[in-house]
Amino acid sequence: MFGLGASAIDLKPFQRNSEVTWITDMPAHAEQAEAILIFGGDGTVHRYLPQLVRLRIPVLVVPCGSGNDFARALNLRTCRDSLAAWHRFSLGGGNVRTIDLGVIRPLIAGQDAGEAPAPHEHYFCCVGGVGLDAEIARQANRLPRWLRAHGGYVLSLPSALLQFAPVAMTISLPGAGPDAFVARSAKPMMVAAFANTRTYGGGMKVAPRARLDDGKLDVCIIGPMNKFRLFCLFPSVFFGRHLSIPEVEYFQTERLRVETEEPRDVYADGEYVCRTPIEVSVARGALRVITA
Repeated sequence: MFGLGASAIDLKPFQRNSEVTWITDMPAHAEQAEAILIFGGDGTVHRYLPQLVRLRIPVLVVPCGSGNDFARALNLRTCRDSLAAWHRFSLGGGNVRTIDLGVIRPLIAGQDAGEAPAPHEHYFCCVGGVGLDAEIARQANRLPRWLRAHGGYVLSLPSALLQFAPVAMTISLPGAGPDAFVARSAKPMMVAAFANTRTYGGGMKVAPRARLDDGKLDVCIIGPMNKFRLFCLFPSVFFGRHLSIPEVEYFQTERLRVETEEPRDVYADGEYVCRTPIEVSVARGALRVITA
């Protein structure tokens, strides 16, 4: 599968010294392929997740997109890393890992906590969010692709921050009953990020304790603060050193609900998903991936 800027030319190194049959479309059934190669970034992977979950075929990500945080989480930092992983897989190297995915389900506005969520669901592999990070992702997606690939998230931060105001938001966690939720945080927030991987936005360690296979989402909330101070905070996020800041709240959970006074955009893996209110959960062992 090829994302923007990728083509069959990028596939040629993987075809050398190989006697396997290659197809360039998504297989319809699991029996049609032994592996799926995706050439692209987080957004490309995101768009194929429903099919990948259904097929359960091992997936190799070749990082050639504007954002490659998912490949980075699999220790595939360059196309050469992916090529080495492919050779190892082809030789029966056993480098297949089963990992979790996040799931976002839109809720009907005004829905009670005990009611079932809307049926449609969106998988994500890296990080989803509401608030400033969603606004940054929206502006970054407007940039030319080559600019997005060279710090588009950071370049979009100043203008997004100038236009942004804290969002009145309620984060609820599972309560005593099977479908009961209890408010954990209800206050204005700058950022509410729920993470399956440690990084997003091209390497920002928003969730430095996240693991791909622990059955939990890492949630990072940033409360209101002076915009200049928040701007200065972002370099610490690159190194995962923001957890000790008083305005930052960090915890893990298997499920959560996010509600806002007015519907707000929800982004995941750098892509628009839906609007609040939402329920977010973990799909354990949902994806098989080829690792370095």
